[in-house]
Amino acid sequence: MNRFDPFREMDRLMSETMRTPAASAMPMDLFRSGETFVAKVDLPGVDPSSIDVDVEDRTMTIRAERREEPDAEQWLSHERPAGTFARQLTLGYGVALDRIEADYTDGVLTLTIPVAEEARPRKIQVAHRSGLGGGDSVRGEVAEHSDDASGEEQSQDA
Repeated sequence: MNRFDPFREMDRLMSETMRTPAASAMPMDLFRSGETFVAKVDLPGVDPSSIDVDVEDRTMTIRAERREEPDAEQWLSHERPAGTFARQLTLGYGVALDRIEADYTDGVLTLTIPVAEEARPRKIQVAHRSGLGGGDSVRGEVAEHSDDASGEEQSQDA
């Protein structure tokens, strides 16, 4: 016997209502890998020349077009949306807008968004002076994390 569950029905209605056309037509994974953010947007069947990625202020807009099948005489099932799709991402202040890269391979648009140099964490060494006369002091250093394979830190005098 199936009983009516108002919470399950409400959850189903809300998920259908909250699903936007852009999200269903352009599903995306977004993650951080080291010093870059990576967005992978599924765009199967999209003409690569129709893909447009713009950044204005702190908003990245991704547009793409999937055309209708011109040879279809009668649809038996028509689940893949066609037309022009757009999706916007708001970018934070800690990314390098001038170094964003985009690549479209096998129906997936990959956007690589590097963390800005000024937003990367730095270790600041604290100077210590002996208060007992000698006048000796220790100079501080700024240590920047290196992305090289050795994993060693590079340091510069402050």
